[in-house]
Amino acid sequence: MKIKISLIALISIVGQFIYAQNSIPVIKSTSKKIDIRDGKNLKKQGWNISPELNPDVYETSSLGQKVTFITDKDSISIKIKKDTKFNFIVLLNDSIKANTQIKYKLPYLDKLKNAEKYNYSDNRFIPKFEYQSIDNPNLIKIRKDLKLDSIAGTGNEISKILNLLHWVHNIIRHDGSSNNPILKNAIDLIKVCKTENRGVNCRMMATILNECYLSIGIKSRYITCMPKETEFDDCHVINMVYSNDLKKWVWIDPTFDAYVMNEKGELLGLSEVRERLVNGKTLILNPEANWNRKNSQTKEEYLETYMAKNLYRLQTPLVSEYDTETWKIGKEITYIELLPLDGIEQTPQKKEETNTKTSVKFINYKTNNPNLFWTEPTK
Repeated sequence: MKIKISLIALISIVGQFIYAQNSIPVIKSTSKKIDIRDGKNLKKQGWNISPELNPDVYETSSLGQKVTFITDKDSISIKIKKDTKFNFIVLLNDSIKANTQIKYKLPYLDKLKNAEKYNYSDNRFIPKFEYQSIDNPNLIKIRKDLKLDSIAGTGNEISKILNLLHWVHNIIRHDGSSNNPILKNAIDLIKVCKTENRGVNCRMMATILNECYLSIGIKSRYITCMPKETEFDDCHVINMVYSNDLKKWVWIDPTFDAYVMNEKGELLGLSEVRERLVNGKTLILNPEANWNRKNSQTKEEYLETYMAKNLYRLQTPLVSEYDTETWKIGKEITYIELLPLDGIEQTPQKKEETNTKTSVKFINYKTNNPNLFWTEPTK
């Protein structure tokens, strides 16, 4: 009798184990690329099956909406809740299992709101920002060879700033996966794009535009906009351009041909855009904002999602000049990083590293004080 009971118990346990294993949903596919419908947004071939990851996690902020994975043979949907961690298997060619998970994550805008606070009393030393003179021979060459006086036009300062923005956006194709050329200055970058029929990433586009502004006497820097995480696979680089007429920095993005305004149509700078995102104030994206003259941008996707992720930490070179990004032997370059108080790596405040391959020395300063980071250039 005891043996029979034990045998029944064993069968029951085995049955539960088999059921638990079989309870994980399975969808089939013959292609490694899968479409994803995330809420109302359909991402064609937006997911690559990666069997080597266990699980391969798709994160979404579409609370209360459905996420659907669509293969060439199957589909599966889940309504997203705050505790969603939905596991399933994608079976590739009836043989390869890819353990996959759909997981809820806090929206980037909510993360940014947690990073509102700075320390305006932070008086730790950072060097003074510098801007190369319009009389520099390399900048003179850029202005003449690229005919920038004609491109900028004879209008007011803002019209010149926007004319150069549109020009760089239209002559250079953005390609975020491209390798950076060896020579990273405006003339050589434009040349390599034309001769090789290629694009460059956002950092190189901002580098080109930065040197164009400097060459006509407009103070500018390029800004690396980063998420909170110190390890990431995506960030964005734009320009901060100082308008003497407006007496302020303005947001200029050559990758998306974008600038940002308030409800009065006044141009805004990075610090103003960030503050308005955090506090839910009105932001207007210029209507012609686009990616590679193909995909129009909306305020929701560009500012409230993409840039909300990348406005956590900001970094800029101390000296804005020609050929900043070309790594020459023995070169020294200094960066200043602005962090909110809840940033992950607050120390060391100053760090020096030398690249063993190029012998380029990098010096990095950190500050929590926006006033030091956004200081106005001297005339």
